[in-house]
Amino acid sequence: MKPKATVLDDAAIRRALTRISHEIIEKNKGVEDLVLVGVKTRGVPIAKRIKKKIQEIEGVELPGGELDITLYRDDLTPQKQQHEPELKETNISADIDGKKVILVDDVLYTGRTVRAAMDALIDHGRPSQIQLAVLVDRGHRELPIRADFVGKNVPTSQGEIITVTLAETDDTDEVMIYEKE
Repeated sequence: MKPKATVLDDAAIRRALTRISHEIIEKNKGVEDLVLVGVKTRGVPIAKRIKKKIQEIEGVELPGGELDITLYRDDLTPQKQQHEPELKETNISADIDGKKVILVDDVLYTGRTVRAAMDALIDHGRPSQIQLAVLVDRGHRELPIRADFVGKNVPTSQGEIITVTLAETDDTDEVMIYEKE
């Protein structure tokens, strides 16, 4: 892969997550009955950052959780699998029944990850509403899914790849666009 451009640096990521946090509060007229759930892997630290920012703004710590969607993916067919999928732990400490759940992920692309996340979430309860927050929306939907909160829209071609690196998982905060070779 050949690096093409830096889409967001650490300061831009911080600003985008601050804006998303304010938009979540505004759209929901406060934080009552909200639960933040990060989609593993990079949706989890993004959700934790949003949770921290909302606590700074509203003075309320929101319940949250981590969602593993491995078993809900529709691309894990025996023909496509090179090895067994690695299961990660799902940990949602809050009761989500009747709550507004904000699903958080790093990149929205085809919509298949979000569909899998909604299926996994429903197995844990019945929220009154599911909203989606993503750091980057790159387009190319295969399913009728859209984000409620977007850090940055980055129109891409099918020959490009977006990578998100975060300090918690990769030692640096950056969103890059690469050209497939």
